[in-house]
Amino acid sequence: MLKIRPSEIKDRDSVWEIFHAVAAEGTAYAFDPEMPRTEAMAWWEQPSAHRYVAELDGGVAGIFLLKPNQPGLGAHVANAAFMVAESARGSGVGRAMGEHCLAESRRLGFRAIQFNFVVSTNEAAVRLWKRLGFEIAATLPGAFRHAELGYVDVYVMFRTLEN
Repeated sequence: MLKIRPSEIKDRDSVWEIFHAVAAEGTAYAFDPEMPRTEAMAWWEQPSAHRYVAELDGGVAGIFLLKPNQPGLGAHVANAAFMVAESARGSGVGRAMGEHCLAESRRLGFRAIQFNFVVSTNEAAVRLWKRLGFEIAATLPGAFRHAELGYVDVYVMFRTLEN
């Protein structure tokens, strides 16, 4: 059974484990693969963010953070970041978090959502975001230094939340 809920203090170790494992892969996020826990948790706990965990069979299988993409006059556009534990990939956790994120974004009053840095070779993510209504708004050539493939493109992906 999958349950998505706001993150709590008790989730800090699970959040760190997922964050660290995903960042260390060097294939989907620009975070330093050696980023220390204190920096990772500072990013996770930034004041402007809403934080969520996806529980699967009683354990944390995924995490996501939702926040304004920009301050002030750009704060009506949301931004989000998602990470799924390797053991839960392919189980629908990412899709469930994406759908939950869209609903939460609307509930919080955002008018659109933008992902600033989707690595083009992260085919599962690109495919999921397209299925959830996102479009590639821009391609940033060679903007990501992939741990295995070298420099690869990054997409800016966008979708409106209005009817």
